[in-house]
Amino acid sequence: MAKRKQILFAAFEAAPFVKTGGLGDVAGSLPGAVNSPEYDVRVILPLLSAIPEEYKAKMKFVTEYSVPLGWRQSYCGLFRMRKSGITYYFIDNEYYFKRDNVYGEFDDAERIAFFSKAILETILHVDTLRPDIIHCNDWHTALTPVFLHEHFISNELFRNIKVVFTIHNLKFQGKYDKNIIGDVLGLQGTPAENQLLDGDAVNFLKGAVIYSDAVTTVSPTYAENICTPEYGEGLEELFKSVRYKLSGIVNGIDSRDFDPKTDKGIVQKYSLDTIEKKQKNKAALQEELGLPVNPDVPLFAMVTRMTAQKGMDLVTYLLPQMAERDMQIAILGTGDKDYEDEVRLAAKVYPEKISARIMFDEKLSRRFYAGADCFIMPSIFEPCGLAQMISMRYGTLPIVRKTGGLMDTVDGYWDYGENATGFSFNDPDANGLRVTIDQAITMWYNDHEMWNRLQRNGMMKDFSWSKSAEVYKRLYDDMVDGK
Repeated sequence: MAKRKQILFAAFEAAPFVKTGGLGDVAGSLPGAVNSPEYDVRVILPLLSAIPEEYKAKMKFVTEYSVPLGWRQSYCGLFRMRKSGITYYFIDNEYYFKRDNVYGEFDDAERIAFFSKAILETILHVDTLRPDIIHCNDWHTALTPVFLHEHFISNELFRNIKVVFTIHNLKFQGKYDKNIIGDVLGLQGTPAENQLLDGDAVNFLKGAVIYSDAVTTVSPTYAENICTPEYGEGLEELFKSVRYKLSGIVNGIDSRDFDPKTDKGIVQKYSLDTIEKKQKNKAALQEELGLPVNPDVPLFAMVTRMTAQKGMDLVTYLLPQMAERDMQIAILGTGDKDYEDEVRLAAKVYPEKISARIMFDEKLSRRFYAGADCFIMPSIFEPCGLAQMISMRYGTLPIVRKTGGLMDTVDGYWDYGENATGFSFNDPDANGLRVTIDQAITMWYNDHEMWNRLQRNGMMKDFSWSKSAEVYKRLYDDMVDGK
């Protein structure tokens, strides 16, 4: 029988312990989907203040040791717990991690460097931790492959370890003053001293791209996107040079959690065979939001961060025009104050057509997915996106821009006809979104049979983590077995 491959999944956040965004969802779901008799997946995280006490109470102390960081010797405590068949390790250092914020502290460079190096030091102090692969995620673990090759590779324990580095959002790279190379990172005089440089700054993510054995993004199209000036965030030439080890794997969603057939958070459960029951969720949502309860008018929804990346410029520009159409719009989310104010104003001016809930409310978001007819997601760029997959799971047709993971997961009507799962448009401008909304409205009123067909197409799509996990397993196998 083949040896069980050990994967150490390193991230700064993972649901249910800490989640600030999509990374937390992925780190909370992917390890469990891969873990199996063939793969021993373990997860390593910082012991952040944000982790609820109910989990901290279940952690067991393992050991303590020092982590050398530049001229410092920093304390590191290691805790462990088992949850849902996965072993989780937590790196403890109250100076770095007992903070009010997960990110955004004045010394994030030092906090991240400590965590990245502590991941490797932990292997020296836990006899059962012998990873074949360390799977690092985003810039918060980007220094791990750098430290591995510059500080640890001479040790036999580390010689055969491979590193996968996954980019969840290239917008965040970890750029800091180059003086930290010696003072904090202790990398002066090594090849990394030049490899990490990005102009006059140190770029953590750049280091991971160079030093990792494989680099992935969270969708195939985004992997192509980042090789262009439009999406490369200044690193497009680097990505073009490492295309041989660059790939994209679409994220999944928890299909057991997001299932209209069993979801206790919606008014009326329904399935592919009872999709007509979805209407009760729409009526309940219209009533809850103060919109006229009318089954005949299409209800368009957004659950979003109100930022330019999510296409809020297009949406706020079009809100007065949408209010003139025979449709309703419901928006849930928080973000930049200017967008929040514009959405609030539109809801005040057009109370019969537009509803705004300026808040983060996960329970309400489920009622949006189940109750809406259409889901608007016109992102300027989108590494993967989860909302469009959730909306299809609930029989709500997404309207998306053809970018990143949106292009990989939504089959637009213009391109796929009766085999489509939603609507899509090309250019990041208000006209493209307006025309596509009009196309959806026209189908709603004139061809409801086709509308129902698209709903069913979307609900039948497999966006489960098990599908994505199979692709990761093939990547792991190729790296370990040398294929």
